[in-house]
Amino acid sequence: MTDAIDKSVPDEHRIHSVGAWKSQDKRHHHKFLNDTVEYVEQNPKPLHPVLKEFKELVEGSTRLSMLFQLMFEQVPNNKEYLKDPAGQDSQVRDFDHLLKLMNHVISHAPRWTDPGHKVGLVGVPVQALLDWPMGTSAGFCVFQDPLVNEQLKKILNVWGEYLSSPASAEVLGSGKTDWFGPTGLPALEEVANKAGGTNLKFHELFQCDPKAEHHGFKSWDDFFTRHFHWEHRPVASPKDDSVIANSCESKMYKVAQDVHARDKFWVKGQPYSVLDILNFDKDYGDQFVGGTIYQAFLSALSYHRWHSPVSGTIKKVVLVDGTYYSEPLFVDFDTNKNEPADKNGETTSQEYLSATATRSIIFIEADNPKIGIMAFVGIGMTEVSTCDTTVKEGQHVEKGEELGMFHFGGSTHCQLFRKGVKLSDFPEKSDHNVPVRSKLCVVE
Repeated sequence: MTDAIDKSVPDEHRIHSVGAWKSQDKRHHHKFLNDTVEYVEQNPKPLHPVLKEFKELVEGSTRLSMLFQLMFEQVPNNKEYLKDPAGQDSQVRDFDHLLKLMNHVISHAPRWTDPGHKVGLVGVPVQALLDWPMGTSAGFCVFQDPLVNEQLKKILNVWGEYLSSPASAEVLGSGKTDWFGPTGLPALEEVANKAGGTNLKFHELFQCDPKAEHHGFKSWDDFFTRHFHWEHRPVASPKDDSVIANSCESKMYKVAQDVHARDKFWVKGQPYSVLDILNFDKDYGDQFVGGTIYQAFLSALSYHRWHSPVSGTIKKVVLVDGTYYSEPLFVDFDTNKNEPADKNGETTSQEYLSATATRSIIFIEADNPKIGIMAFVGIGMTEVSTCDTTVKEGQHVEKGEELGMFHFGGSTHCQLFRKGVKLSDFPEKSDHNVPVRSKLCVVE
């Protein structure tokens, strides 16, 4: 389960899903939606209070009511968007229907889907409910709205509470749709082994107890924030401050140089907009104009803690409340040109997300003066947006030491370097992750 093309999926069913949060086979997506819709219809239950609050917010606002109605109406009424290959309805119909489906999702941990011939992963179930509405012009307005994002944060926090509870560990069994089942376990092992160049079992790679129930994990979140056995992820050149370490177990997306202070990050081509990324930080923001940005994805199958790329002192920690399901307009439905929406808008919008999504910014003063101040930015995507920083201002960290983590998610991150810092030897793009704490680049 990597970002490489799955040749077993027929072309007519394949979607390219960068970051491996969703299967490349759209039949898995349809299966998830069909099963969720059917289950909710057969097992109705009262809305959670946080969803009742959301309903009251939208229905009590003429503007939001109109936008939500338009968002669903603007999805083209044809088979590609509303039906699965068998002709079954696999779409969220309206706002009330969305609330009922979300009511189910926030009380369950993610599972693998089983469409009868192959098990696939839908790692972002709320985003799966919103795939097409997100790609409308009304959806762009909805998911940029501060009131909507404030409410979405409350909803996702409720789900996070469930994912931290013992009940969420029910998916950590050995059944065919469980994470330690015949598909999930080999997929987890494959991603970690390809990154590290090893051939190890899950319990040899990660700290757990394979003889205990749920491998010893107390909840879904406990599993998701698991630790490596660190001998398999050593720190790159721990005594050499010219070697910068990789902060996250992740797949390289881009290295950008001479980045602009402000740019049109919402258009095709997606240039980086440094001051937006850094939330217009008055202390350090200007130092990164004209500098270098390295960005990489985390997949649903990866390790999700962050580690310091350098030895140095934590100068500032900032948590930015941003958007959760916003896509730029260039990935929407173009009805004038009769063009479809981007099937992977959330993963082809990386620069946009770096400037708009919920994120944690950590400024580090490196011990090596050639590096000086640098920034790590952990960026949430869709529901994978809980950024938990575990270091404090004034704290000295060693290269490779933990900085924080994503709880159920966070699927992209950036490292930013000041103008004038000369860097070389970045990794080549590949279909597997760059190991966490391994060499990322060298300062000259």
